[in-house]
Amino acid sequence: MLGPVILAASRSDKMRRFVSAAPGTKQVVDRFIAGESVDQVVPVIQDAAAKGLEVTLDVVGEDITTPEQAAAARDAYLELIGRLEQLGLGARAEMSVKLSMFGQALEGGHELALANVRPVVEAAAAIGTTVTLDAEDHTTLDSMFAIHEELRKDFPQTGCVIQSYLFRTEADARRLAAAGSRVRLVKGAYKEPASVAYQSKPEIDKAYVRILKTLMLGEGYPMIGSHDPRLIAIGQELARQAGRKLDEYEFQMLYGIRSEEHVRLAAEGHRMRVYTAYGTDWYGYFMRRLAEKPANLLFFGRSVLTKG
Repeated sequence: MLGPVILAASRSDKMRRFVSAAPGTKQVVDRFIAGESVDQVVPVIQDAAAKGLEVTLDVVGEDITTPEQAAAARDAYLELIGRLEQLGLGARAEMSVKLSMFGQALEGGHELALANVRPVVEAAAAIGTTVTLDAEDHTTLDSMFAIHEELRKDFPQTGCVIQSYLFRTEADARRLAAAGSRVRLVKGAYKEPASVAYQSKPEIDKAYVRILKTLMLGEGYPMIGSHDPRLIAIGQELARQAGRKLDEYEFQMLYGIRSEEHVRLAAEGHRMRVYTAYGTDWYGYFMRRLAEKPANLLFFGRSVLTKG
């Protein structure tokens, strides 16, 4: 299985330098990354809105080693929110944040991450939108859930992400569904040991369906993060069985993947949100996209071989 190998490479400085220098890298990165700056991503948001789509915006970058870098990440999101307000796009765009960017892994990281993310959540609420806390590897989740619970005291619309490949997630889903949370369910894109996570696709998919059923029957707002046609169809059926209206759940897919499906679902009346990443520190995000689907890796390989 190439996925775990690629995920391990996502933490390698040597592989980072190799991939960054490869002649075909830019072509593939451009498929998954909407740009390097706010100015470059604004037209992407406007185009999505014109197609009836919504977006969730991720300023990529996870390797934070100083409090100053964490503060800079906070400020990058505040800049983004300011631009959304100027352009009147708050209703079409929310933010996705990784707490590692806000200093979670540093000394005193839990308090630091909470202090940095709170003004972002406040600013988002002020323009009529919200923030979703992305899940990372399993060692960070207790901190993420505690921050999520704390933020929801003042901003109950704050969302979080759960991952079906982790054994713990079914219990997390029951708790979050009862609490009425906004919850994005994904399969998971980090290298996790067999002691905490399912390792085979059939097991992960079965867990995904069980967890999604829990969310659909709960009091919260499920966000179905998948490109898998079978899981999308199952999600529609579970929503129907639970008596949910079309605006009581949504689908989410990645920018650059199955774009025609984005438009099709929106045209059918579904809420369809495109996870749109931008920024200069794209390596970790890019490698996880390669690991998720062999076709992405093949696309990258062809690009490298055909560039001079």
